[in-house]
Amino acid sequence: MLINRYTDNPILTKDDIPYQVATVHNAGITKFGDKYIMIFRSHKFNGRSILGLAESDDGYHFKVHDQPFMVPATEGIFKEYEEYGVEDPRIVMIDNEYLITYSAYSRHGVRIGLAKTKDFETVERFSLITEADYRNVVIFPEKFNGLYARLDRPHSEISPWAIWISYSPDLKYWGDSKLIMNPLMYHWDQMKIGPGAPPIKTTRGWLNIYHGVFPTMDGNVYRLGVALHDLDDPSVVIAVGDEWILQPEKVYEITGYVHNVVFTCGAVPEEDGSIKIYWGGADKVMCVGTARMDDLVDHCLDNPRNPM
Repeated sequence: MLINRYTDNPILTKDDIPYQVATVHNAGITKFGDKYIMIFRSHKFNGRSILGLAESDDGYHFKVHDQPFMVPATEGIFKEYEEYGVEDPRIVMIDNEYLITYSAYSRHGVRIGLAKTKDFETVERFSLITEADYRNVVIFPEKFNGLYARLDRPHSEISPWAIWISYSPDLKYWGDSKLIMNPLMYHWDQMKIGPGAPPIKTTRGWLNIYHGVFPTMDGNVYRLGVALHDLDDPSVVIAVGDEWILQPEKVYEITGYVHNVVFTCGAVPEEDGSIKIYWGGADKVMCVGTARMDDLVDHCLDNPRNPM
């Protein structure tokens, strides 16, 4: 077993939130000083999503702030493109500030918004960095040849729902896009794949914890897998682990708002070589487990499949 589930999962449910929500799931995670910061998605009772904030001393026991962290904008261009909700945040620290990518839903489809914060008390919306229809954008925590880099997943009926890479000089304008990883037919991720947690640097490459979806007669199953990208050129996928690392098994992952889902938006590497991986269970609760970084890298390299 690569990932050891925390024995007291789920770590956050709707009952832990001091305002009315129907779910708690798909949270971005980062370290801020000596605190773990979680920005989580919740459905309100009208079905639309907002983002809340919680913090923890140990990464397991979280206290939720009294008010939501981000709700759909009420003015400017963000108002038009966030009217149906804000969802699935990812957090990365670069250039001494924290970047938050999130899905902005509206009648025009889903775009990716980018917000910035330095203290997790105030947040500034910076730009809408994709057109519709995009999801699952994660930014690397380092630049490459002076450029920011991101992984994303365009939503397309023409080509597979696959992982692409793009670059930017300023976080606003993105280009040089390239397809780098496809789903694999009759495989656990055959229907679609997408970036999960922001990539994590290891001595052997960038670790990309991604989600894959398999269609069954009882609906889709969301699992987690890992890929390894070259340290200097992240468009090069060194290896993709052939087998999943986590699948829905517990009641809180099998039954919920959307059945049979484990979905990650964040992971925190620790100094002892371990990693805490956080995932939404059945689009209803938040969970955590631990793994060894070396084990996840070995999982990619020892039994790889073709990225394309």
